[in-house]
Amino acid sequence: MGDRAYATTGPAQNPLPVPPGRTANGATANGTTPKPVPAVPPRAIPPYQYRPKPYPPPRSRYTSRRNWCCTCCLWFTLILIGLVFLAAIAAGVLYVLYHPRKPTFNVTSLRLIDLNVSSSSDLLTARLNFTVTARNPNQKISFSYGDVSISAFSDSVDLADGSIPAFVLDPNNVTIIPVSLSSSGRSVDPSEASDLMKKKSYPLEIELDTKAGVKIGRLRSFKIAIRVSCTGISVKESKVVSMAPSPSPRVPPPPPPSIDAKCKPKIKILSWTF
Repeated sequence: MGDRAYATTGPAQNPLPVPPGRTANGATANGTTPKPVPAVPPRAIPPYQYRPKPYPPPRSRYTSRRNWCCTCCLWFTLILIGLVFLAAIAAGVLYVLYHPRKPTFNVTSLRLIDLNVSSSSDLLTARLNFTVTARNPNQKISFSYGDVSISAFSDSVDLADGSIPAFVLDPNNVTIIPVSLSSSGRSVDPSEASDLMKKKSYPLEIELDTKAGVKIGRLRSFKIAIRVSCTGISVKESKVVSMAPSPSPRVPPPPPPSIDAKCKPKIKILSWTF
């Protein structure tokens, strides 16, 4: 029996897709066959090579100076902190041993002897006397004061000035200081002169500027500038009683009125007080 050939009818089973522009045998529409894509050979990895690390660049002069300045600032800050710490310890020891208290100042009497303002030339003439009482409540601490310059003001108008010599305020002691201030022919503003002539009672503010130091046993501190301000004083002008003729007995002037104006001492740095 021979083999029989069977012819298939209908479409082929699962035909392969043909790209557009090409035939079934791979040729293009023009009849040319495309060139095959050349294969890229793999890239060879080069062997490891030793590379020494580069040396750091030399430091410049600017960097060296900056490091030196930072070091100096650091040491200065540490030394300053140490000095402040030692000063705090010393102050604590002194406070425990001596219990220091600040001195007090009071204006205990005051008399405005003369206050004259010229209406034509706005010249001021004034004279006043008062007494300052200084008290030192400490048992083992004394205070030394340099020369004291004193000024009296009334509504910011400088009425009179004066000074007293240096003095020492001993421990547990009271010192009474008489003060005399005067001014003659001092020029004032016309509006201020008019206000002074209208008043019958004058509010006063007295300022004492000096330098003060502390003495504890044999230890003495350096002197610092202080200002003692006395406020809340009001006074009327009291004329000096004129002397009677010789046959009549002399009439003494009346005693100055007693007051008790407290004063506040403050540390003075340039034009600021603390």
